[in-house]
Amino acid sequence: MADMNSDERRARIGEVRRRLAQSGPPRARDRAADFETVTVPEGECDQLRDLLIAEGVQTVVEVGLAYASSALAIGEALVAVNAPRPRHIIIDPFQERDWSNVGWDLLRSAGLDSIASLVAAPSSIALPQLLTEGLVADAAFVDGSHRFHEVSSICISCARSSGLAG
Repeated sequence: MADMNSDERRARIGEVRRRLAQSGPPRARDRAADFETVTVPEGECDQLRDLLIAEGVQTVVEVGLAYASSALAIGEALVAVNAPRPRHIIIDPFQERDWSNVGWDLLRSAGLDSIASLVAAPSSIALPQLLTEGLVADAAFVDGSHRFHEVSSICISCARSSGLAG
C-alpha cells in the first residue's frame, strides 16, 4: 500500500469495511449470531473513525480484535490523518486461538498490516510492557477483556502515559 495515496488507501479500507458489514466475516466461530453479537456496529465504527480523525491521532492502542470492525475504522482514521508514522497497536491474546486470525486477516486484506501490530498477550501484561518501552498513545479503544483487574490496568497505564497519574 506504500505506492497508494491516502484516498486510494481509504477506499481500499472502506471496501473491506463495507464487505464485512454487509456480508459478515469470511469465517466465524461456531456460535449462533456470533458476528452480530460481538462486533461493534458499523455506525458506531463510523463515529469512532470520525472522532479519531477530528483529534488528529497518530498512535492508537486497541484492546480486542475479534472480527476487526473497530480496528478497520481506526486504521481508516490513521490513514485519513496521514501522519508520517501512524501506529495501531492491537492487543488480543485470543486472535489466533479463538478467532482463527480472521480479524488480522481482514486488516491485512485492507493493507493495514503496514501500520498495525498485533500483541498476542493479555492487556494486563502488554500495557505495562508498552509503557515501559515508552509508548505514548493519542487514543485507546477498549473492547476486549471485560474483567475488572485487566480493564483497571488499562486505565492506570493510559493515565500514566498521558501524565495524568504518577
